[in-house]
Amino acid sequence: MASSALAGFVASAVLIIAIGAQNAFVLRQGLRREHVLPVVLTCALSDLALISAGIAGLGAAIEARPGLITVIRYAGAAFLIGYAVLAAGRALRPQAMDPAAKAPATLRATLLTCLALTYLNPHVYLDTVLLLGSVAQQHADRWSFGLGAAAASLTWFVTLGLGARRLAPLLARPGAWRVLDALIALVMAALGTMLLIQA
Repeated sequence: MASSALAGFVASAVLIIAIGAQNAFVLRQGLRREHVLPVVLTCALSDLALISAGIAGLGAAIEARPGLITVIRYAGAAFLIGYAVLAAGRALRPQAMDPAAKAPATLRATLLTCLALTYLNPHVYLDTVLLLGSVAQQHADRWSFGLGAAAASLTWFVTLGLGARRLAPLLARPGAWRVLDALIALVMAALGTMLLIQA
């Protein structure tokens, strides 16, 4: 049981720590200190649901319907490129960079963006549902593997969201926020473009 949980923790950590749309969003929310806990919980609970679905057999159902992944891929690419345009706009307008000058987004808008970045990303299905789900099937105690994987997700998002405030002094100047948003725009645009190329 413990070995399966540890294997799940390591497998999930390797997949989740890579720079991606969801991580960039959590980092930005953490730096702005805006709805951090709800965002962290939304990401962690979403991963728990997706990991559980993969272990329960959703991965096989998705593999049987490749058209579904294609639809998700195009929707995800459109969303990521749109988000990249917004981030680029923030980077190009210095007056929009000061976190104190901008009214915080509503909790509803923040969570909707978080959910879109999570569920419109085809890689979440490929990595979390298909890959982790299939690896879990190789363990005698697949649900312990799933709990370990979910624990890695929770640990990462808590660390990223709440630990981001330690970087706040580095981003005290609007110019630093411009650089951050420019990097986020590049990451989102690259991910969106890769989805279109793979389609």
